[in-house]
Amino acid sequence: MGKRVAVVLAGCGVFDGSEIHEASAVLVHLSRGGAEVKIFAPNIEQRDVVNHLKGSPAEEKRNVLVESARLARGNIQDLAELKASEFDGVIFPGGFGVAKNLCSWAVDGKNCTVNEHVNSTLQAFHSAKKPIGLCCISPVLAAKVFPGCEVTVGQDKNIDGRFPDAETASAIAELGCKHVCKNVNESHVDKANKIVTTCAFMCKAPMHEIFDGIGTMVQEVLKLA
Repeated sequence: MGKRVAVVLAGCGVFDGSEIHEASAVLVHLSRGGAEVKIFAPNIEQRDVVNHLKGSPAEEKRNVLVESARLARGNIQDLAELKASEFDGVIFPGGFGVAKNLCSWAVDGKNCTVNEHVNSTLQAFHSAKKPIGLCCISPVLAAKVFPGCEVTVGQDKNIDGRFPDAETASAIAELGCKHVCKNVNESHVDKANKIVTTCAFMCKAPMHEIFDGIGTMVQEVLKLA
């Protein structure tokens, strides 16, 4: 029987929700790994809405659960209904929606607050010693909730202009966590906490390398499950 994995989304679209290619890669690799997947998102209003064509704010309001349903093809549940006891692991794709909707990192950095249902979900899986997979900016959730854990968001220096958000690694270290430098096609496993992370679009890299890196994260989560 395949492993049961929950996937938590943060909307639909890189600038104000979940990064679509990352979410798709997670779901493809989970499918390939024979996992049984259920998708969740918090039933809250988005922090903002961005016109992805112009890259500018849009004067409208959207709901994170409703927008995430686009990616889930309508098959999605309120995050408040997620029970860790029913799953073997959980994965959070990235995108600015993580830093805007699942927590306030986009505004407050290391002083951010984490959405109550996101926090309780992470705590429940961690307490049950079940694996947590995170990619792109999502590892900051673990850094905020689990001081002392190990994560990667790629590199801690902007090597060849490929890691423009390298300062995130310093913020993670300031939270008392260990940042581990990894290439885009790699992931890091914090064995003590069963947290698996990969940098995905935190690195400017060809799409297939990002896809492969997410694949290593998913594979490690399934191994730990």
